[in-house]
Amino acid sequence: MYKAQHSINTFFKDILFESKNHHSFLPMVLLLVTLPLHNGLNNVMLVLYALSVIFSFKRENVHWVKNLFPLIVLFFMTILSLSWSIDLERSLRALPRFTAFLLVPVLFMLSKPFSRKQLSLILRIYSYSIVIYCLFFTLKAFSLFIISQDVSVFFFHGLVPKELNAVHVSVYVGMAFFILIQQNQRSYLTTLSLLLLFVFMILLSAYAILITFLLLFIVYLFYFTKTGKQLRLRNLIVFILFIGSVFFTGKIQDSVESELKAKSEKSINHTVIAKEEVGLRIVSINEAWTNKEFSPNDFFPGTAFRVYQARLFYELFQEDKVFWTGFGLNASYKKLQEKAKSYNVFQGNETQEGYQNKNFHNQYIQNFAELGFFGFLILLLLVAIVFKNALQQKDFIQIAFAVLMISLFLTESFLWRQRGVVFFTAFYCLFTATQLLPTKKD
Repeated sequence: MYKAQHSINTFFKDILFESKNHHSFLPMVLLLVTLPLHNGLNNVMLVLYALSVIFSFKRENVHWVKNLFPLIVLFFMTILSLSWSIDLERSLRALPRFTAFLLVPVLFMLSKPFSRKQLSLILRIYSYSIVIYCLFFTLKAFSLFIISQDVSVFFFHGLVPKELNAVHVSVYVGMAFFILIQQNQRSYLTTLSLLLLFVFMILLSAYAILITFLLLFIVYLFYFTKTGKQLRLRNLIVFILFIGSVFFTGKIQDSVESELKAKSEKSINHTVIAKEEVGLRIVSINEAWTNKEFSPNDFFPGTAFRVYQARLFYELFQEDKVFWTGFGLNASYKKLQEKAKSYNVFQGNETQEGYQNKNFHNQYIQNFAELGFFGFLILLLLVAIVFKNALQQKDFIQIAFAVLMISLFLTESFLWRQRGVVFFTAFYCLFTATQLLPTKKD
């Protein structure tokens, strides 16, 4: 008990010390810990962070980090896209949420770099804040279950509000887990926090991210722990034999074809509209890509819907010849709505919006569709920089961030949401600017 109390006291003393030592330390912490809260509050924290940099500005602190410039270029591409947008009003409404692409990297280059000790403390505070959110939502679910006796309150959007997006929250939780598991001295509090985060990750039921999370956890156990290093060769042999048995036994081709044609509600990706809101007929992955027409009663499971959206992207780019420019920031909705009507998919009702109002649910396609080839290329560059830095530093936290982002971008248009912009940009800058710059002694 005394040891835990001492650890907590030391933790808060470190926060107080670093807050005095770096004027932007606490604002950066507040920017990250308010991510799951209302966007307006997070905007206030972004302004607070900007003010902390401005009022503590010193010319000798200015430094240029070339790896931060792709973020800035991406922001100016969103502005440039206004000139060719097919839906200028929607583009203008969306533009403010992308200011973090410009503001955060510029502020990083104008302020004193965070030391590695400060970075570690920022990440720990962020992680424990996520633990508190998880505890809150878990207790809330228990209270709702007592009232309703409905077990669904423990899963997906029964567990966290739809506005937060359970898939996005799973990324916040995954990052918090991998940050805390890297702690050298693990207290009872840390162990309990890890257990809560792990269970919460499973309850969120964001299967694509959950699979990525579990694979990262296995990699961590095999390659980043002392026991793992001792067993690495044996584990590697077992893993290769397992993969070999999967890929070289049975009729793989028949299995893949069967999966593509399967009409199952279950999917590795979450559905965007509940089956109860649409109809009984389930669309297979193969049908999502090949059917010439659908019915308003057709239900698209998660993966089938994303295949359908990828198909629309392919067809639109063939028809409109916008390879270099795209349709403009947030302007692809107009084209998706037209396509959805022509294919006669579910258009919504009094309580549920239709498939025509959903974005591509794929960040790579979203960038390409709205900002053209160069917008897509910049996104690939950002992902490559994150992954390259992670491997160079041999830092598992950065590796986890890179892999989670790569995986998330395949199933979600994460950066087209304000929380996504702030989360990605803040962590990208923290890892890139802190790890690659020689920091001054505090």
